Amino acid sequence: MTAASPPELLRAPLVVEFPFTRSLGPVQSAFLTGLREGVVLGVKTAGGKVMVPPVEYDPVTAEEIRELVEVAATGTVTTWAWNHLPRPHQPLDTPFAWVLVKLDGADTALLHALDAPGPEAVHTGMRVRVRWAAERTGAITDIACFEPYEGPAGAEAAPHDGDFAGAVTGIVAQARLDYVYSPGRAQTAYINALSEQKTVGERCPSCHKVYVPPRGACPTCGVATTDQVEVGPAGTVTTYCIVNIKARNLDIEVPYVYAHIALDGAGLALHGRIGGIPYDQVRMGLRVEPVWTEGGRYPDHYRPTGEPDADYDAYKELI
Repeated sequence: MTAASPPELLRAPLVVEFPFTRSLGPVQSAFLTGLREGVVLGVKTAGGKVMVPPVEYDPVTAEEIRELVEVAATGTVTTWAWNHLPRPHQPLDTPFAWVLVKLDGADTALLHALDAPGPEAVHTGMRVRVRWAAERTGAITDIACFEPYEGPAGAEAAPHDGDFAGAVTGIVAQARLDYVYSPGRAQTAYINALSEQKTVGERCPSCHKVYVPPRGACPTCGVATTDQVEVGPAGTVTTYCIVNIKARNLDIEVPYVYAHIALDGAGLALHGRIGGIPYDQVRMGLRVEPVWTEGGRYPDHYRPTGEPDADYDAYKELI
């Protein structure tokens, strides 16, 4: 008798990306434009504290802060952590230290990278200076990194009007997370069932709620869910939204409808796109069924079944 081989470990690379455009107020505009010009600016609070990076409101009193000051490009490391394996798009592509640096003239610390040969070369209290990027555009990356420094301390904070030609008034923040996802037992069973055009959830042995997709445990009762239950395929639209903005890399014409759908037998709703009907005819209580594409591992969308709408009392607890 031979032992059964372990199930295949599912893994998939995933990217969560949300680049967004934001406008800058006068304080942040002056700070980033100053970096472009090789000047580090902070703000002085009513209590005389110099904050770098600058903020627009006093964190203690909540008063608006507008008094700009220039601080030195040299400073002292207040704390640090060694990064032995830099990730893509980090400041340096060789091992470096993340450091908090209190610039000369400032009372708060700025987080950035320190270029050092190894962790033995870094210590709290060491003196450093800004290494400016070769090309500067008005972003925090205009500071390429910090580097060790043994020269004299910089001057005290001095008033600055924050007036620069061609001020930076907006930025695009590139928020991105790359990771590898590996589902557990419950989600693996769910994914494998989808490849057979089935939707399988798991029932809590205590409250008897059927979770789709399954989570492996009931979040309410705190017990494992091992009883698999096939639900659907049809379901009911419980609520929905109309999407009017086309997403990048998504070949779907707008407007379209994204809905929460309570599959028959499920204890909560999952989400899916509604097709086969004009977007302005989608409604709560609409009965729908999945549409699978050739070779698809999940429903492409849901379409009306032609049945009468479900009564509100039948799905109100699933909204």
